[in-house]
Amino acid sequence: MSYTGPDFEPPQPRRSPLRRPLTVAVAALVPGALLGWGVYAAVGGPDDGDGGGSDRAGAVRTSAAPSASGASASEGGDAKKPAGSSPAPTSKKPSGSASGLPASGPLKGKVVVIDPGHNPANFQHASEINRKVNVGTHWKECDTTGTATNAGWAEAKFTLDVAHRLRTLLEEQGATVKLTQDGDRSFGPCVDERARIGNEAKADAAISIHADGSGAGNRGFHVIMPGSVHDGAADTRAIVAPSAELGKRVAGSFVRVTGTAPSNYLGDGTGLVTRTDLGGLNLSTVPKVFIECGNMRDSKDAALLTSGSWRQKAAQGMSEGIVSFLRG
Repeated sequence: MSYTGPDFEPPQPRRSPLRRPLTVAVAALVPGALLGWGVYAAVGGPDDGDGGGSDRAGAVRTSAAPSASGASASEGGDAKKPAGSSPAPTSKKPSGSASGLPASGPLKGKVVVIDPGHNPANFQHASEINRKVNVGTHWKECDTTGTATNAGWAEAKFTLDVAHRLRTLLEEQGATVKLTQDGDRSFGPCVDERARIGNEAKADAAISIHADGSGAGNRGFHVIMPGSVHDGAADTRAIVAPSAELGKRVAGSFVRVTGTAPSNYLGDGTGLVTRTDLGGLNLSTVPKVFIECGNMRDSKDAALLTSGSWRQKAAQGMSEGIVSFLRG
């Protein structure tokens, strides 16, 4: 998703090295581990625009392994809509098992928290989502509306749909799955609460699902992993290594199952980005990653994101990466 806010600096466009048609070489995996990335071209042919990834101040690109910090946009969105005041949020708890049946299977006893980014009703609650919350290293907005396709299909609808698909797949493996919101809240939750839900669940893995709002021609997915932060209420030192492992496995499975290339505008073709500015990662005490599944503002990526069959593949890719991580 795309983000604007008080700590955002204007993006500096840069051209991706993937500016010509290349043959997709699927990443090779050994049991449970990603060995490396092949060379990718954007799915469906050459890119159709200049690079324009939105880098934050202090963020840098990653190479084949996680490094200091990379950025597109994640916890916020640039498709903000006019909004008025509405009633306060409901007090419903995060969702657990959809079936309500006892878990059984290879992931029995494992807890996964899925965070569907944003909320379809956020645009109706401008004052609530614009209030500042402490994200450990700084203060930022509670939440944003997220982005949308050029046709107006909201990121928040995409994320909830994929979250439901992913929950079903993980529960079939025996995992206990909790969602940070399941369409049962008037808005939000705020980014600090999203992290807290995973922490309180003592999740074995947590994933926040998003879609980017970058410029046309910027294509592909990327997985965002926490960098090392020890400042204020944020201390990610214990989760950096396991989160990186989770991120690599999710990225490897995602490209293999969906056939979608890693981002051509962030991560130097690896699909892996490390950031230290996201409250959802900085406040987490459990292994956690974000995934930007594609760019909603690019027509070719949007065609994938709005396809139910592709969203099922996206959920399957995430599920296989999480299962690989949890089974070690």
